[in-house]
Amino acid sequence: MQRDEMLQQVEDYPGFWDVIIIGGGATGLGVGVDSAARGYKTLLLEQHDFSKGTSSRSTKLVHGGVRYLQQGNISLVVEALHERGLLINNAPHLVSHQTFVVPNYEWWDGPFYGVGLKVYDLLAGKLGLAPSKMLSLEETRERIPTLEPEGLRGGVIYYDGQFDDSRLAINLAQTMADEGGTILNYAQVTDLLKSSNEMVNGVIARDVENDKEYKLNARVVINATGIFTDDILQMDDSEAPEIMSLSQGIHLVLDQEFLPGDSAIMVPQTDDGRVLFAVPWHNRVIVGTTDTPVDSASLEPRALENEVEFILEHAAKYLTKDPAREDVKSVFAGIRPLVSLDHDKETSSISRDHHLMVSPSGLVTITGGKWTTYRKMAEDTVDQAAMVAGLNIKQCPTRELRIHGWLKNADRDNPLHYYGSDSVLVQKLIEENPALGDPLHEKFEYTKAEVVWAAREEMARTVEDILARRTRMLFLDARASIECAKVVADLLASELGHDDPWKQNQIEEYRRMSQNYLL
Repeated sequence: MQRDEMLQQVEDYPGFWDVIIIGGGATGLGVGVDSAARGYKTLLLEQHDFSKGTSSRSTKLVHGGVRYLQQGNISLVVEALHERGLLINNAPHLVSHQTFVVPNYEWWDGPFYGVGLKVYDLLAGKLGLAPSKMLSLEETRERIPTLEPEGLRGGVIYYDGQFDDSRLAINLAQTMADEGGTILNYAQVTDLLKSSNEMVNGVIARDVENDKEYKLNARVVINATGIFTDDILQMDDSEAPEIMSLSQGIHLVLDQEFLPGDSAIMVPQTDDGRVLFAVPWHNRVIVGTTDTPVDSASLEPRALENEVEFILEHAAKYLTKDPAREDVKSVFAGIRPLVSLDHDKETSSISRDHHLMVSPSGLVTITGGKWTTYRKMAEDTVDQAAMVAGLNIKQCPTRELRIHGWLKNADRDNPLHYYGSDSVLVQKLIEENPALGDPLHEKFEYTKAEVVWAAREEMARTVEDILARRTRMLFLDARASIECAKVVADLLASELGHDDPWKQNQIEEYRRMSQNYLL
């Protein structure tokens, strides 16, 4: 998957694409995989890098959503649990089982959550992971020794999935390419093309790297831009009503000492009605999240002071060691693309179902939803888009389609395990040039070889692409990532043929952007 080759495919392609997709997050990539796998000539355009926005900023869970069960949204829970099972089968190198403990501090917590999680198990059916069960006080303390002991009565244990979101996004991009699709990052759609009868029949896109403009025709255009959905709808029709209600959630990243072991904590009800998670991930602990309405979409949202305080305060209620600001290795914010025509409604109560619509111009829009259900969202979207475009109707093949890198029993102790079947190729780079085996930073196992691999095979174009989304160093320890920006810039410049001013500019841009992740 090389950008120069993809750009050449765009320039050489005659006539109409079957499908053009705007947006390279979870939803757009899922649609791209589905469309290409059905054999449609498919082009995906992403204005920045794959999963730059919301899709790299999740709680890293593949789950049915215990909270949605509590809200009574049974259909979403059933769909998500089914999709969780399919994703574990289709990307076993990236998705793993995660044990969760719900601590009980009131006498009625145990029976209440115990029954609820049994229902959760039943809804998963054959794709369930393992049965939930009640834990005694001793078993709960054994599972999570750093859990606040005062008033603790026991707990309930249940199982869900965990993954690396932006790594899955990259693998989906590679899968789309494997299936014959064409995919471009740093390609911004600036306008829609329309026929004489005002039907959308393509896009105008600008290659951000060379500032070249392309007019690209398509039988159908799909708007899969997440938090920027309204921008494209209003590009189509300046009077289109806004359908998005945006909500920000933040996560704090702490050292593993705050939550040693393999089990996560799930608190079903915080002061604002949200679920609080403390989840082990990449030898760190992710704690979140919040639900704060925001007025506008941003590629780099910033955590608000009251959100940080909220997480620290609630984490302190459940952990024996109270985390302080200086303990936070990184803080990241993401904006949820929620669909609601009632903009006065509390964002925490808005459904996480996906929303599929066709505008009078034939523009197909898919938005809302969540990472876990990306595949089903894509299936519904391509079914609809094929009808709009008058394409030959073909069955969706993605229920059992193995995602690029598929490896059944990846060795989780291998630092390269999240590359799946590609890990041997990354290792081969080190064998050919042992210097590439050097770590990028003493605190991490990420190597120089991974920078080279990302440039050659994963369309990484900037220092940020490497440190935020090909590796996850920015999210795991922002200061450490800043310290190795120069090493990454040197390696990237060598691979992509850039000069010293480019390197210096990249380092400065990265340092400026990464300040958002520091407290």
